[in-house]
Amino acid sequence: MHLASKQGLYYLTKTRLSRLKSASFGTSAQNDAEAVEIASIITKEDWKHLLETSSELKNKLNPEMVHSVLHQNSVRDPKRLFHFFNWASHQIPNSLNLDSFSFLAITLCNSKLFRDANVVLDKMVRTRRPVQAVLGSILRCYKEYKGDDVGVLEILIDCYKKMGSWDDAAYVFLGSTEGGFLPGLVCCNNFLGDLVKLNKLDLFWMVFNGMIDAKLVPDVYTFTNVINAHCRVGDVEEAKGVLMEMEEKGCSPGLVTYNVMIGGFCKAGAVDEALKLKKSMAEKGFDPDAYTYNTLIDGFCRENRFREAKLMMTEMHRAGLNPNHFAYTALINGFMKRGNMAEAFRFKDEMVACGIKLNVFTYNALISGVCKAGDLEKAKALFNEMVCIGAEPNAQTFNILIESYCREQNFLKAYELVEEMKKSNLTPTVYTYNGIISGLCQGGDLERANHVLEAMTEEGLKPSVVMYTNLMKGHIQKSRFEEARRILDRMMEKGVMPDVFCCNTLISGFCKAQKMDEARSCLVEMVDWGLKPNAHTYGAFIHGYAKAGEMEAVERCIEEMHGYGIAPNNAIYSALIDNLCKVGNVTEALSTFRCMSEKGVLPDVKTYTVLIHGLATNGRINDAMDFFSQLHDKGIVPDIFTYTSLISVFSKLGDMKAAFNLYNKMCEKDIAPNIVTYNTMIDGLCKAGNIEKAGKMFNEISQKGLALNTKSYSMIIDGYCKSGNLTQAFQLLDEMPSRGVPPDNFTYCALVNECCKEGELDKALSLFSEMVLKGFASTASFNALIDGLCKSGKPNEANRLLEDMVDKCIKPNHITYTILIGHHCKAGEMKEAEHLFLEMQRRNLVPNVVTYTLLLHGYNILGMRAEMFALFETMAANGVEPDEIIYGLMVDAYLKENNLIGKLKLLDEILVKDVVLDKKWSFLLLDAVCKREAFSEVLKLLDEMAEQGLKLSPITCHKLVRSFHDKGSLEKAERILESLVQFGWVPNSSVNSIIAKDHDDANSESPGNFPKQATFKVVCQM
Repeated sequence: MHLASKQGLYYLTKTRLSRLKSASFGTSAQNDAEAVEIASIITKEDWKHLLETSSELKNKLNPEMVHSVLHQNSVRDPKRLFHFFNWASHQIPNSLNLDSFSFLAITLCNSKLFRDANVVLDKMVRTRRPVQAVLGSILRCYKEYKGDDVGVLEILIDCYKKMGSWDDAAYVFLGSTEGGFLPGLVCCNNFLGDLVKLNKLDLFWMVFNGMIDAKLVPDVYTFTNVINAHCRVGDVEEAKGVLMEMEEKGCSPGLVTYNVMIGGFCKAGAVDEALKLKKSMAEKGFDPDAYTYNTLIDGFCRENRFREAKLMMTEMHRAGLNPNHFAYTALINGFMKRGNMAEAFRFKDEMVACGIKLNVFTYNALISGVCKAGDLEKAKALFNEMVCIGAEPNAQTFNILIESYCREQNFLKAYELVEEMKKSNLTPTVYTYNGIISGLCQGGDLERANHVLEAMTEEGLKPSVVMYTNLMKGHIQKSRFEEARRILDRMMEKGVMPDVFCCNTLISGFCKAQKMDEARSCLVEMVDWGLKPNAHTYGAFIHGYAKAGEMEAVERCIEEMHGYGIAPNNAIYSALIDNLCKVGNVTEALSTFRCMSEKGVLPDVKTYTVLIHGLATNGRINDAMDFFSQLHDKGIVPDIFTYTSLISVFSKLGDMKAAFNLYNKMCEKDIAPNIVTYNTMIDGLCKAGNIEKAGKMFNEISQKGLALNTKSYSMIIDGYCKSGNLTQAFQLLDEMPSRGVPPDNFTYCALVNECCKEGELDKALSLFSEMVLKGFASTASFNALIDGLCKSGKPNEANRLLEDMVDKCIKPNHITYTILIGHHCKAGEMKEAEHLFLEMQRRNLVPNVVTYTLLLHGYNILGMRAEMFALFETMAANGVEPDEIIYGLMVDAYLKENNLIGKLKLLDEILVKDVVLDKKWSFLLLDAVCKREAFSEVLKLLDEMAEQGLKLSPITCHKLVRSFHDKGSLEKAERILESLVQFGWVPNSSVNSIIAKDHDDANSESPGNFPKQATFKVVCQM
């Protein structure tokens, strides 16, 4: 039977109470003369005056005498006895006898004077005598003086409840039933209801089982309480069983019962079950009330099913019912968590329009949402608004704001709020200080974080394990692992034991830093402390090993997890797939995805999102879209992260049509884009040159109630800069401070770069000065300005900037030097260019293809071909692969020089590497080698190359023979071929195939197809 559970606790108390049965029920009443005299006086109307003027009697009053007076049969008026009892209790310094309280309370209850009995029993409870003595006295007197109303026991239970002594109240209830006195069903139901509300479920089951043992028949209210108790712990299946059982026993559930069950379903996430029950109750004649709808709205919001929550609210209005704070706050909180501030504020306005005054919980939901969006200005405005309308902020309100200001590193404002909190008679809690310490740790100010910890300790607050964990995390983020370990040791010395989360923080830090041995040592200690590793613990290890490519270690971790009874969950597999995709191992990622399904772990939306993102970023966009299309078939709803991930990839690929298709689908499904979605779209549109549409999307962000951030502004400013609209870009820069959004290095660099391109050097220098003052000056910003100065013909200022970089400890990179080298090369200042080229190498900066191209082009213009040939060899020696531009430059140079071996070697390199080069260059080079007058030199050169151990490739040999053959010099072709065969550069078997080769290719490469003089232009790409 579902109701006959949890007996153990009840029987422990039952054993304790058994001794009441054998208690002695004798009295100590003494019918002495003074008691008789006082009793006779009490029968008179002016009894109080008579007693107070009789000092002899008054002085003789004591607890025993009062007890005797109460027992005098001459006083027939219980009310008069009650007044005498109150008067006497003020005259006697010592507490009255328990039996006096018991006798009077029973007498009053017998006379139905329950209010007076309540006063007596309340005083009795407040004597702080043991509950066993109090109950023993009541039961003893009840039997001895023939009590006829168990209301005295019900009142006694209520008195203990009002005192907050719930264990004592339960003791009285169980003791009463053991003593043969059964409180009424109403009392039992009220008691059970109170215990459920307070979540004192152990006591609940003791009392309930006491009822069942006493043969008290449960009614609809009892069953409803039992259902509520099961729902409180999320056991909805047991609750459903009780609902069915009560119907089987002919006890029809009421509206409250259904509402309790619906609430249980909603809290357990079974909203569809709740909806079915709503339909079922309506069919049985119970119309849903406001509570039913409010509960369902909250349930749908908890499950992020906002469309259905809104439909439920519409249905509620149609039923003539008004949503309350609970429903509106659920919707506001839900939309805030999704980042849809516009919808959240729409419901706020609707609340006000409906005449519902916002309370502290609604405001907390609003403030929390705007704080998470980074709009602290709006959060403070809401705070001021709630104060104005009389909704007093509570500790949670202050804590939300303090934590948010600390996250933004605005500690001055945070400390102001702490002081304001104290003035409002709210004491800063451990949670308050934890927000400050967390913010300081995130900002890297670990010294101040330690000071705050000491200050709160001095105020009498004990730091929690969460605080110590945050401090450890702060040190770990700065790679200060030894100090993090010392904090752990200090924490344990202070009597604060680490929990699993604390150990996981340390293990995760070690794993991220690839300190796997240290992480393993920490795991061993964790187990020694009696802590059981969980999925997060092993998730960190799997992440670390996967990142290092140690897949065997990953397998060992999964086996170890099984040993602890931990099955790898979605989070573990998602992290593993994510890591594999990040290192480009997509095949293994797909294998892991299939493996998790085979092992019974069904992928959720996060797993799919990780895989889709990984496939897309690794160039497998079609596979990513295939998996995306599978979501609908599998009943998985893509979330904001799924859509944003794909939108980001399409935007980076420049496929804005596909990006907008996904964006529109997302909006159709009532999934509100967040700031990341908008920033991604704006970036893609700007790069595609569609600045007009990007601007519209930028303006839409605020309209949707989202807070613009630095990235939003930086993207659109960069877009306007690249489109040549500096005016609009500067307007947005000026707007940023008023929005509370600080510009960053990228913002300034975009503006400096465009100012330089437009020749606005004064503006560029002014912006650059701002950057330096704000500490934003970076290599990229210096490079942009140096490039601008060079293009404006101010090389001296550019060189001075290079010196400033070094002075400010900002390291120039290869781009810095390449910009300056390029300027000097174009100006024909090759000595200066060579000096910079040597300097960059002294700084261990590796010249790239662009650097070499600029130098080669500079030499070529000045006819310094010897320097070109030397630099080309240096480039090859340094492992820098020439591109088609460099090969073109080198062909041009060799054609102008009488360097046959150089021409031949270059030709060989071009043909072997199959360089994608204009055919005219290879033809002109080959033609230069095979000139009629150079034949003897070619033979001589081939001999020299053979003697030096050099070798031409088969393809070059083929081209050489073919070239002589196609010029009509068959004899020369044969002589060349003989030499090539003799040197072993081509096999003898290939002779006929080379000679007999069709001439079509040669004809297509006729010199007539190309101009005699070819022009060449170097395009420098930075």
